Amino acid sequence: MNKVQDYKIKAVAATIRARREYRNYTQEYLAAKLSISQNAYSKIELGYTKITLERLFQIAEILEFDVIEFINADKLKLASA
Repeated sequence: MNKVQDYKIKAVAATIRARREYRNYTQEYLAAKLSISQNAYSKIELGYTKITLERLFQIAEILEFDVIEFINADKLKLASA
């Protein structure tokens, strides 16, 4: 994977984490809602696990966030840097 793709994945993962924290949800809560372990969920937030579009839509629904905002997260982070 190239550096640009890696950066984008990390930006999406960071946005998922930020949105989860904004909602005051624990990793355990999201993991339970997604029917995965807390460890597996943690790897999503760290950008270690590639997620499917289906999983991204599930996370967005739980966090009440628009999927496109996750995808555009890298652009928002670049603009604020």
